[in-house]
Amino acid sequence: MCGIMGVIGIEAAAPRMLEGLRRLEYRGYDSAGLATLVDGRIERRRAEGKLGNLAAALQASPLPGLTGIGHTRWATHGGPTERNAHPHATARVAAVHNGIIENFSELRAELGAAGQVFTSDTDTETVVQLLDLLLARGMTPEEAAPAALKRLRGAFAMAFLFAGRPDLLIVARHGPALAVGYGEGEMYVGNDALALAPLTRRISYLEDGDWAVLSPQGVRFMDLDGNTVQRPERPTHVSAETMGKGNHRHFMEKELHEHPAVLGDTLRQYMDPASRSISLPALPFDAARVPRITISACGSAFLAGQVGKYWIEQLARLPCDADVASELRYRDPPLPEGGAALLVSQSGETADTLAALALLRARGQTVLSIVNVPESSMARLSHAALLTVAGPEIGVASTKAFTAQLMVLACLAIGMGRARGTLDDAAAAELTAALLEVPEHAAGILERDDEIHALAVEVAKARDVLFLGRGSLYPIALEGALKLKEISYIHAEGYAAGEMKHGPIALIDPAVPVIALAPSGPLFEKTVSNLQEAAARGGRIMAFTDEAGAAVLRGFAERVVVLPQVHPFAAPILHAIPVQLLAYHVAVLKGTDVDQPRNLAKSVTVE
Repeated sequence: MCGIMGVIGIEAAAPRMLEGLRRLEYRGYDSAGLATLVDGRIERRRAEGKLGNLAAALQASPLPGLTGIGHTRWATHGGPTERNAHPHATARVAAVHNGIIENFSELRAELGAAGQVFTSDTDTETVVQLLDLLLARGMTPEEAAPAALKRLRGAFAMAFLFAGRPDLLIVARHGPALAVGYGEGEMYVGNDALALAPLTRRISYLEDGDWAVLSPQGVRFMDLDGNTVQRPERPTHVSAETMGKGNHRHFMEKELHEHPAVLGDTLRQYMDPASRSISLPALPFDAARVPRITISACGSAFLAGQVGKYWIEQLARLPCDADVASELRYRDPPLPEGGAALLVSQSGETADTLAALALLRARGQTVLSIVNVPESSMARLSHAALLTVAGPEIGVASTKAFTAQLMVLACLAIGMGRARGTLDDAAAAELTAALLEVPEHAAGILERDDEIHALAVEVAKARDVLFLGRGSLYPIALEGALKLKEISYIHAEGYAAGEMKHGPIALIDPAVPVIALAPSGPLFEKTVSNLQEAAARGGRIMAFTDEAGAAVLRGFAERVVVLPQVHPFAAPILHAIPVQLLAYHVAVLKGTDVDQPRNLAKSVTVE
């Protein structure tokens, strides 16, 4: 959520910051702006809406200068207008900010009484006005910054630009991620390695409570008491080339077509090629003795965690709880001594999940995270991390990262089952063989794109859509509904198929498509019974199944898309792909912004 970019350079800053902000568009935003030093003065260009509007403003009125800061804003306090766009500035200082200042109201009242004049509705401007007041009272930037930071309550990543100081940027972090990049005679700041990829492969991450002084020669990291702290310089393997769409219309389309490679690459991380068996790295807890697992995440990652709950309980016979991270903190559940927690996130920077992580650690739980970004806060704060190999995911709606999370969870469930003695060699080999077939089957599903598009033509006409699944496919029904809501803005709900007659069947009429995830297997007959109940009431049944299931479902379903026959264990991974493809095609038909749907951000870094 929001993006920060900053440069102390030897070339014009504005074009490079604009490129960095383009690489952060996936985070979601509704306005943007840049500020640079021009002959020592702070100059700004800001625009409501997409970065194209800011680029047009820069073309009409170029912004010179070698040192600057930039921002893409997702509105929290104050509407998405130009006056509320970052950077916020006075004649002395400019700032960009991700997060929320919780005590901004009392600060604003105090600063207004001191004569500071506000020009926006944002919480961020209170920080700028506080710094301006401290500078007016004679403090240096290096003195004013920590003094101001100590007054703030909330979550923030910030970068400050000071009039007359082209050799200086000051940055700070309390919550949302922030990285410093190293150049030759220049320095950079951005939210993540992806933003900085065209400029550097050498970065350091600020830790919570850090602030740092950047100069052309390097960076000094400090805590709020002014003590120097060491933050390691890390190589990053993110390249500038990873941002392209290739021959695809949208990033989401490109990422959907990366499912087979991502699933194969992720599986290879957790498989011994010699024995063709699952080989997990050392876990931070004893899988054979741990009494309970608490799973927590947000959005699609939480739905992956719900599938993981099914798998871990079934294969390892280990009790699992699954909580949305924002609820876990406030539900305050009893946690067992010696228990473990499993957190799932694409970015590793989701504020609610990080808060849940802190609570779980404070309550004595051993934390294992599943993340896509090895340098992320979640990976660094957990006792250990299992990495997905999804590569950068730019589309706001998670696709390949979701199936990669499922693959890791499947491997973890097999590994824990072996450790606990609940899976013998033959059963583990059967399940592993099922996972080995997944990448090829994923490619086969993508070859059915025309059939899924034809289904999308019908779904796009609907105002309401129901998704049904049973067992481990119930969370995939929830994922299908979530994807459709996110990018097409059609109201959709996912239900456990057996729950239909307990209320949702009242929604059924001939205008409501019912999307069924119904592969043949142990629960097929029960699912068919639920679908026949819906069809008897005029429901339009549209099913994803296999050839064996299709022979039954064609008798009453309006449309049937035949997927590869797979082991029931692998079915959730593969059924996620067509429901995501369906949502994509519906969104394109509806003409929505597929990669950046309204009101959404890729990485939600505030509660």
